[in-house]
Amino acid sequence: MTVLKTAVATYAHTKGLKDGTVTAPGIQLEHVDVTPITGAFRRMCRTLDFDVSEMAITTYLTARAYGKPFTALPVFVMRQFHHAPIVYNVKSGVASPRALEGKKVGVRAYTVTTGVWARGILATEYGVDLDKVTWVVVDEEHVREYEKPSNVMERPGANLADMLVKGELAAAIGVGKVESPDVKPLIANAADAEAAWYRKTGIYPLNHTVVVKDSLLQADPALAPRLFQAFKDAKAIFLEELSSGAELSGDARALAQRRAVVGDDPLPYGLARNRKAMDAVIQFARDQKILPRRVSSEEMFAKNTFDLE
Repeated sequence: MTVLKTAVATYAHTKGLKDGTVTAPGIQLEHVDVTPITGAFRRMCRTLDFDVSEMAITTYLTARAYGKPFTALPVFVMRQFHHAPIVYNVKSGVASPRALEGKKVGVRAYTVTTGVWARGILATEYGVDLDKVTWVVVDEEHVREYEKPSNVMERPGANLADMLVKGELAAAIGVGKVESPDVKPLIANAADAEAAWYRKTGIYPLNHTVVVKDSLLQADPALAPRLFQAFKDAKAIFLEELSSGAELSGDARALAQRRAVVGDDPLPYGLARNRKAMDAVIQFARDQKILPRRVSSEEMFAKNTFDLE
C-alpha cells in the first residue's frame, strides 16, 4: 500500500476521497487539512510538502516554468467564471473597462488565477491594454523565483478593499464583498456576460488542478490513472446528489446552477473536455508575462492521462 500525503480541500465532489468512501487500488491518501487551501500551493511550490496537492492552475503553470518537480492530472476541482470578480470605485473616473488604462488596479498577487483570467477577459473582450495598467499586489507569489513585470507595484500587507474604498485603487480583482456604496461591479450583469462569453468561446475557466510529485509518477507509472479514477469516482457521488434533488451546500448549489450554462457536468475532467480552457489560460499567462515561452497543454499533464475523461 502506497501512502500519499495529500492536501485537497473538502468540496462536495472530493468529500468521498476525504471520508474514505472512495479508494484507489494500492493507495492510501493521508489527508492534511490546510485552511485556506491556498496555503498548500505555496508549501508545495517551495518545499514539496505533499505527495498530492491541489493547486491553482496559474500557480502550477508558473511552477512548471521554474522546473518544480511535480505534474498535474487533468482533474479540475475548482472552476468559475471571472467577469464578476472585477469591481471598481465609482469616483475613480472609470466609466468602462478601457478606462482602467493609466489607473491602479489591485489583485492579491500577480499570478493569482482569478487575476490572470480576469485580465485576459479585459484584454480580449474589452480591448484593455494590460501594459498600461499599474497592477498593485499585496502578497507574495507562491513561486518565489517568479519576477513580476515592471508595471506591477508591491504594497506588502496592504488591504485591497480598504485601498479601493479610499480611492487609492481605481479597481480591484477578487477582493470579495466590499461594504461601500462607491464600489460596484465593473462589468454590468456579469452572470449574463459570463454565459454569453461561454457561448461565444466555449471556454469554461479552470481554477484548481491536482499535482503529484514527479518522483512518485516515475516510480509507479499506473499511479496517475488510478488517482484520476479516484477523483472521478468521488465526483460521481456528487453528480448523483445533483440529480437526486438533495439539499446542497453553498458551493454545490453554485455548481448546480451553473449547469444551466455549461451542461449536466459542471466539473468536467480530462484534457479533451478542457483543452479550450487550458489553451486559453496558457495564452493569457504568456501574454501577461507569466510564462517565458509558449507551452502546449499536453506538456502540463501526466502523459498516460491524455485519453482519460
